Amino acid sequence: MKKVLLIFPLLLLLTSFSGKQQVWTAIGDSITYMNEHPEETNNRISKGYMSMVTAKLPNLKYINQGHNGWTAGGIAEKINNLDLQKSDIYSVFLGTNDWWAGRPLGKIANYLENKGNDTFYGSYRIIVNKLRALNPEAKIILVTPMQRVDFVYLKNAKNNAWGSYKQKNGQSLSQFADAVNEIGKYEHFQVVDLFNQKALALHHLVKYKRLKDPETGTYKNFSYPDFIDVPFDPQKDEYPYPVDAIDITYDGLHPSDKGYEIISKLLIKVIRK
Repeated sequence: MKKVLLIFPLLLLLTSFSGKQQVWTAIGDSITYMNEHPEETNNRISKGYMSMVTAKLPNLKYINQGHNGWTAGGIAEKINNLDLQKSDIYSVFLGTNDWWAGRPLGKIANYLENKGNDTFYGSYRIIVNKLRALNPEAKIILVTPMQRVDFVYLKNAKNNAWGSYKQKNGQSLSQFADAVNEIGKYEHFQVVDLFNQKALALHHLVKYKRLKDPETGTYKNFSYPDFIDVPFDPQKDEYPYPVDAIDITYDGLHPSDKGYEIISKLLIKVIRK
């Protein structure tokens, strides 16, 4: 009898880790793409959110469909050329580049009526339609864009952009996050709302931005929001985010290991459901 009692818990333990492997396709922009490309961050990250998720969920295999710099419009336009695979789970994590590119947001009607790829809402409809065609039974998870402060590209400081604290082309990044939430609510999809996560709020994204003090001309560490109106010259000034400035992001936009860990925990919660 004692042997049976000892074997039963062992069988429970083994079966809990021996489930059927599932496939997860993660669609996104550079935040997703960087998972396999830490060298492009000067190794400021060690791995991305997909590697972190699958390390905790060993029965889950991921396919990285992150495309550097792409918008939802770009994904929708090329949707039939991306070699998307039939998967058990799809996640769609887009929006920050659509906002910065000034793409029209549109309205929920553009999604509901499948109005084409001229708006952010319309782009999402094209993407969702494709995923449903690949696997009507698949779980679809939407991820809102996260907030961002002033982005400065590590390898070319001329590539820079202001943060989500102000509008671009009369649109706020929060509107794009709201659109993702609205689509998720309509479709009864799980939504990972990064934009409204307190841990990812603007003042957590970098510890400081190192800039020349306009009054003294010497470099000074400015925290958010004090750095908003301090000028930065990409041709003359030092890179404003040294390693010590890294917090949730390493460049004002792209997550650090710490940021990816927050994202992965939120995704794990949803996937486990």
